[in-house]
Amino acid sequence: MSAGITISSMSTYAILGCGSVGFAVAEELVEQGKEVLIVDRDSDRVEALRDQDLNARSADIRNEDVAEMVADRDVVLILSSDVEANKEAVENIRGRDDERFIVVRASDPVSADELTQLGADVVINPSTVIANSALRSLEAGELEYKARKLSTVIEETDDRLAIVTHDNPDPDSIASAAALQAIADSLGVEADILYLGEIGHQENRAFVNLLGIELLARDEMDMDEYDTFALIDYVKASNTELAHPVDILIDHYEPDEEYEVAFSDVRPNVSSTSTIMTKYVQEFDISLSEEVATALLYGIRAETLDFKRDTTPADLTAAAYLYPFANHDTLEQVESPSMSPETLDVLAEAITNREVQGSHLVSNAGFIRDRDALTQAASHLLNLEGITTTAVFGIADDTIYLAARSKDIRMNIGNVLQDAFGDIGEAAGHSTQASTEIPLGIFTGIETSDDNRDTLLSLTEEAVKKKLFDAMGVDGETNGS
Repeated sequence: MSAGITISSMSTYAILGCGSVGFAVAEELVEQGKEVLIVDRDSDRVEALRDQDLNARSADIRNEDVAEMVADRDVVLILSSDVEANKEAVENIRGRDDERFIVVRASDPVSADELTQLGADVVINPSTVIANSALRSLEAGELEYKARKLSTVIEETDDRLAIVTHDNPDPDSIASAAALQAIADSLGVEADILYLGEIGHQENRAFVNLLGIELLARDEMDMDEYDTFALIDYVKASNTELAHPVDILIDHYEPDEEYEVAFSDVRPNVSSTSTIMTKYVQEFDISLSEEVATALLYGIRAETLDFKRDTTPADLTAAAYLYPFANHDTLEQVESPSMSPETLDVLAEAITNREVQGSHLVSNAGFIRDRDALTQAASHLLNLEGITTTAVFGIADDTIYLAARSKDIRMNIGNVLQDAFGDIGEAAGHSTQASTEIPLGIFTGIETSDDNRDTLLSLTEEAVKKKLFDAMGVDGETNGS
């Protein structure tokens, strides 16, 4: 096709083979004011088309003369059900010149490949088109049905709705909860977002503060104030059971245990719960605030590492929908928070004490004051050349805290920590990020004192590194430290 011709500028069309598919296309193009020439070998059909004021001619699309007949057309659509005839038509047109934009009908993947090799610009397989259309209709219908069901459960709330995030919530969990809160508000139901643990990592704190999202500490609330409970992005990063019946479960991870709920939407085929909640926001057609739109967009970006990890078409379409409503200056501020002196100290210590085996790095940050700094150190060290997995640990308050990150698709770092420390501590996380807390006394058998700090640190470093590398399946000499 000529470099000067674009699809939007094309206005003249030829349709070769005008069965039911060709006729439907011709009607639509004529309705749009396009100039259409129809070529079909069935003379009776051609007469019928002329009776409907369509420009139709009788000819066998296999004939070389047809290529001359459509030489003045910008686009040629070859839509006969006879695939062999379609192949000859493509060959004849391409044999004459390369200027026409050719759309051609195939019957299966093999004929589609053959038609592409012959020079077709676009190949259509009707069965695939129908299947895709049916799946889109099914998805839209299922979402509509689920939205009605979710609406019913929320509206049955008499007092308040408790939206429970996973422990130490991340942007995806917080954003998803904020979206459900906005949906509940649109239905006239008051809702609170509840969490356990801490809002760790400077980016997460900046995220909450800049967007003004109100989160309430679950252990400080009277849970009897709530009569409806929703778990949002909860199951993979929480060890704490909710001592109340769960009414709503929405997540992009399958739960390890069964929840008896009135409403459930679990989609492991998308990369973030924010993607799921964006679909509901669209279905409910609510007026989305800039803050919630920004939160959801950041939730998707954070969970997919800016669309570089496990990104699906659903994640991309959700992000595209949110993009015009989000505050991009706020996003930039969230993504570039200032680093505290404590974090710099922990990062420097982790760099100094790093041990690398293969592409896996484990480091001891020593005695720490801010355990959230471990998470940032693990993330920063993952940027080192050749490193696919990092684990950084430190000691605070008679507890060993460990944060791990991985971009190794062969490894589930959450499972690694569970295997290494699950019998002596608490491990939580999933395939790319995880954390562990281990009581120091259980791990070393020694009580902490000022006199034995160095001994404890040495024992801890040796034991933690050995357990981690064993759980990672690493067996080799140290590459660097």
